[in-house]
Amino acid sequence: MGYPSVERRRVLAAAVLGRDSDPAPDNADPLRAVAGEILDVSPHLIIIETPGGAEERLVIAPWATAWHGRDAAPTDLPVGAMVMMRALRDGRVVERIWADATRVTGTILSIQGRRDLTVELDCGPHRGHRTITIPYRASGRIQVRHPKFEPGYLFDAIGIRQDGRSLALLPATSQPPYPARAVPSPPHVHAGMAGGISGTATWSDTFDEEERGAAYPMLERADTGCAQAGVSCAGLPYLSVGSLLRVTNVCSERAADVPVVACGCLAGRFCDRCVECDTSPRGRIVELSPFSYVELGGDLVKGCFNAQIGLG
Repeated sequence: MGYPSVERRRVLAAAVLGRDSDPAPDNADPLRAVAGEILDVSPHLIIIETPGGAEERLVIAPWATAWHGRDAAPTDLPVGAMVMMRALRDGRVVERIWADATRVTGTILSIQGRRDLTVELDCGPHRGHRTITIPYRASGRIQVRHPKFEPGYLFDAIGIRQDGRSLALLPATSQPPYPARAVPSPPHVHAGMAGGISGTATWSDTFDEEERGAAYPMLERADTGCAQAGVSCAGLPYLSVGSLLRVTNVCSERAADVPVVACGCLAGRFCDRCVECDTSPRGRIVELSPFSYVELGGDLVKGCFNAQIGLG
């Protein structure tokens, strides 16, 4: 997912601009994202194998909740499920678990089926095509939020991975009313990043395992090799891969410095709003890896948070 030499670019940019290359700390009690495959789970303890092959044993808080296509008790999660967890107290106490969660975002290419629907999506030049299934039980809910359910229009849903398939279960947004190629023009003038830019932060599961980083819409095309970069209705300034963004979750008041590691050309085509704690300005200004998103207090099922970004 990431581009080569991101860390080197970040250090060089910091040196040229006179900034500290190490991320600034967040004053809030830290959250830790932990991912892995469930080996065992009980009412008070979950044991996982991390992507790196290590075994971790974490305490489940009494108030912890879980999601596996729907709300569930942590003890109802199946052994073998891949989980993303939000943990407190040095990352040892789990308070929220998402099992087998996935997000499917792209431009609709084709739709087949009468009950269960099979949808092929173009997820951008760096993510390729993806085929998903919308079960009949979820199709009405998704199509209500996607009234232009036809090729050429944008699609964004949250679901689970099951038996080698991606099932779309919940609409992640209200579908923009325009075709994917007709993104509204950004404001003619913007104030740069000195005072911060407000908009929507979302997440994608297409980053590398355990990666903390962001995809950003307004990157130089020559820098990324992405011919669709540089599109956004949010009036964002151009940055390069390796830039450091200061991302603030306005809802949770958590902030972190996150490196730009990928092109967010598809996110830039969504001129929508997040209504997580208030109504954000239009436009997706950053797309985060699940690790960065969760550690900033985001909920994978809700799919977005109101954000402000500036240079880290």
